[in-house]
Amino acid sequence: MMEIRTPKTHKAKRVLEKRAPKLVENGKKTLILHGTKTSATVSSVLMELYRLKKGGAIKYSRRNENIRPFESGGETSLEFFSLKTDCSIFVYGSHTKKRPDNLVLGRMYDHHVYDLIEVGIENFKSLLSFSYDKKIAPHEGSKPFICFTGEGFENVPELKQLKEVLTDLFRGEVVENLNLTGLDRAYICTAVSPTKVFLTHCAIKLKKSGTIVPRIELVEVGPSMDLVIRRNRLPNEGLRKEAMKSSKDKPKKKVKNVDQDDVLGKLGRVYIPEQEVGKIPLPDKSKGVKRERREGKVKKNKEEGSASKKLKESE
Repeated sequence: MMEIRTPKTHKAKRVLEKRAPKLVENGKKTLILHGTKTSATVSSVLMELYRLKKGGAIKYSRRNENIRPFESGGETSLEFFSLKTDCSIFVYGSHTKKRPDNLVLGRMYDHHVYDLIEVGIENFKSLLSFSYDKKIAPHEGSKPFICFTGEGFENVPELKQLKEVLTDLFRGEVVENLNLTGLDRAYICTAVSPTKVFLTHCAIKLKKSGTIVPRIELVEVGPSMDLVIRRNRLPNEGLRKEAMKSSKDKPKKKVKNVDQDDVLGKLGRVYIPEQEVGKIPLPDKSKGVKRERREGKVKKNKEEGSASKKLKESE
């Protein structure tokens, strides 16, 4: 029987609360693993994927002999690493005579394998093979554009699945608002054939266009490669329905002093501070006050005039 452990420290409690299911999930982290044998190309691809995902990826450099994602029982170690690191996407690289320069991309649901797609790497070019102005190099952790070109991404099931996996892999954390100046990179995916996709990484260069919207230029900064689809495994219908469930109750911002009544509808409470009327100074700009002052001055001048006449007569 599996032992259920309860957190004994505040730190462990915070970790469990962070990993608990949420209405709005956190950004998906990527787990990068090496197989029993990897070629120089596969090692370079894994390292450069880690650099592109830096801050949102965990990379293990040890070789893993027990991981075979497409075989029954071969995903046990993979699910253990996913639970340990709280990663929901993984990239597994290997190299054999039957499947050279091989990558397995997959997603996890509840720390169990959700779906898999296996691709082969061809025509790989690393970051170091591209020459460009380093001032336009993308910043770490910036949000990317992701462009999918070709009808195959809508018609071919394998390419459609690859599109979903690549989107989850590169998009990072989901945000509502985005500053245009913060977009400095783009991933371009082109469907060359029903089983082949060209993937490249570009920097975005904003130039003046004479209007409010700037003109965008793409500068290829690498890496770039051809992904050839070999095998794939889709989730079963029951697992898909369970993973696609979403709560109807969206998180609403709490509004203070507002109540909802079945009969009267929306009611609000307004709090007004105590008004000290006696201490409030009255404005002197009213016409009546000006007229009174004017009449008072005339009366005063008449009294002063009559008083001075009486003094002269007495003298």
